[in-house]
Amino acid sequence: MISLVDDLPVYYESYGEGRPIVFLPGWGNANGEGRDVHEPVFEAHPDWRRIYVDPPGTGNTPSRDRIKDQDDMLGVLAGVVDDLVGGEPFALAGTSAGGLHARGIIHRDPSRILGLLLRVPGVIVDRDLRTLPEYRPMPDGFVEAHREKQERYYLPAEEQADLDFLGAIQRNGYALSVEPSARLESPTLIVTGRQDTITGYADAWPLLDDYPRATYAVLDRADHDLPIQNDALYRALVSDWLDRMEELAKHPGA
Repeated sequence: MISLVDDLPVYYESYGEGRPIVFLPGWGNANGEGRDVHEPVFEAHPDWRRIYVDPPGTGNTPSRDRIKDQDDMLGVLAGVVDDLVGGEPFALAGTSAGGLHARGIIHRDPSRILGLLLRVPGVIVDRDLRTLPEYRPMPDGFVEAHREKQERYYLPAEEQADLDFLGAIQRNGYALSVEPSARLESPTLIVTGRQDTITGYADAWPLLDDYPRATYAVLDRADHDLPIQNDALYRALVSDWLDRMEELAKHPGA
C-alpha cells in the first residue's frame, strides 16, 4: 500500500483494524523483520491496526534528492503518520534509528501518543561517545540463528536500499537538529541487548526521565538484532506493553 507524501510514494503494510500502531524500522531496513517479529503478539491483541513502514530509500519506498538529513527523513515519516491515522491517537514502535524517528514524532505532539516501544534504540548519535559493552563471543547456536536472521532480513534489505542516499544523510546530519526529548505519560517499553555493541544498553537508561510509565529491559544473550533466540521473552514484554495501553483505554488514569 502507498502513502503519498508530497511527490514521494511511501510503501507500508497494514494488518487488522482498531487503534493504530506504527512500526518504524532500523536504518536501511524495510518493514519485513518488524512485521514477522511482532505480528504473533497480536493474535492475543487483535484490536490494533498495525502499520509497518518502509522509510525513504529502503524496501519499496524510493529516495528523493530533497531529503538531505535526518530532519527531512523525520518530516516524511511524520507525514506518513498524519496521512494514515489523521487526528486519531496512535502508538509508535521504533527499532534502532526508528526509535530516534519515533521520539522525534512524539516531540512534535506527545498528546496524540497512546504508547511507545523502543527496541535497541539509537540514543547517542556519535558512535565515539556511545557507552558500549565489551564484545563477548556468543554460543554457536546463537551465531547460527543470527546468521539465518541476517540472511533472511538484513542482507536483502541492504541489497534493496539506496545506500548512496542513506550514506549521504549519515554524512549530512544523522542526528536531529533538535533533541527529541518530551515527557510522555503513556505506557512505554524500552528493550535493549546486554551484548549490543552497536547502540549498547546503558545510553537508553536516561530516557526514563521522559517516560514515567516505562518498563526498561536489558536482555542477556541479545545483541542489536534482538530477538534472536529469545523471541518468547521479547514478545511477552510487548504483550505486557499492549496490555497496559488497553487497560489505560478502558480506565483512563489507571
